[in-house]
Amino acid sequence: MRPAFCGLVLAAFTANAAPAAQDYVESDGWLSDDDFYRLVACAAPPGARCVKPMLHWSDERPVRVRIASMDRAFLGGKTKRAEAALVRAVQYINAAGAGIRVEQVGPASEADISIHFLDTDGSKPLARTGIDGADGTTVTGARVIVWSRSDTKTILRATILFGTRLHIQHYESAMLEEVTQALGLLTDIRNPVYEGVSIFSQDSNDTKQFSPQDVMALRRHYPPE
Repeated sequence: MRPAFCGLVLAAFTANAAPAAQDYVESDGWLSDDDFYRLVACAAPPGARCVKPMLHWSDERPVRVRIASMDRAFLGGKTKRAEAALVRAVQYINAAGAGIRVEQVGPASEADISIHFLDTDGSKPLARTGIDGADGTTVTGARVIVWSRSDTKTILRATILFGTRLHIQHYESAMLEEVTQALGLLTDIRNPVYEGVSIFSQDSNDTKQFSPQDVMALRRHYPPE
């Protein structure tokens, strides 16, 4: 079980954002492309209706992503591994052939997706961090928080949080998953056949690249031009 790899959606419907639906959907056996896409994009159980709204970034420009902060617990080899993981995630996403591009920017630059590595083991909620959306959440491994417009379902910004209980060897898998989820594919799949296969697997973080269905889902969410 990996509760750390869940997507928490915060929607900017009002001044006070509220958490949305569940972070994963259970299923059995291999899913059709339609069922797989709808599960990760709107939390729809196979053959059922969407539970979450379909959220997208606008296609006006690349989505900018940065590592905004790194607590001392991650200094040294962990920092280098984290930075390399983001480089790889951006490369994989841009190579998928979807109609969206991600651009990595420096820590002091303005960004749409901000990533923070925090000295927390998830034993208690975060407090007084000064990080958008972080306070009150619990982070053991990694968590993504997304804000969107209620009228257009357009994503406005996202925050990704990493905690200290995530092993360094899982940085690549977690980074690819969380950045991809910040693009709107916010739901994991709990299904044994997808463990070690899809980055959206709820119970495994053994894969460091997209499966064919992962690529399909990203391309369907953002059709190539």
